Amino acid sequence: MIRVRVVVGNPKPQSRTAHIATRLAEILLAEGTFELTVIDLADHAHQIFDWPSPEMSMLNDDVAGSDLLIAASPTYKATYTGLFKAFFDRYPNLGLRGVVAIPLMTGDDTRHALAPEVSLRPLLVELGAIVPTHGLYFVMTQMDNVDAVLAEWAHEARERLSAHLPLSLSTLAQ
Repeated sequence: MIRVRVVVGNPKPQSRTAHIATRLAEILLAEGTFELTVIDLADHAHQIFDWPSPEMSMLNDDVAGSDLLIAASPTYKATYTGLFKAFFDRYPNLGLRGVVAIPLMTGDDTRHALAPEVSLRPLLVELGAIVPTHGLYFVMTQMDNVDAVLAEWAHEARERLSAHLPLSLSTLAQ
């Protein structure tokens, strides 16, 4: 079983960004081959700046122990949200070593399409994550075609991901 964690940095709980990131995992991986946990940071905003925080430490440990991380944030001022950054600031140097990560950002138009590559990828790499694919930027005007957009991205990403995930290519949905 692939342990998949989706971390969502939208300050609004149960956001479209959370939906998109969850659907990506479901489209990318074959049913029955993964265990998915969604960490919606909006639900933990009251503790994000508490030091120490047993709850936040538990969440950080859970993500660091995952096989695949989908790190998802809406685009705010050309980058990820402060809530998202505050969660990842809790990690020590190389705190995500060995975790395969997918940078995913959402936005209203294509002006910030490079945001996953320019801002989110460096954050994940700095923490030691393996980021074998290009980031996914999802334009919210595509919500009516969310599954098709995600399936196209997943099709392109499968080969690179399969080289790093602990299970064989057959684990990835076709």
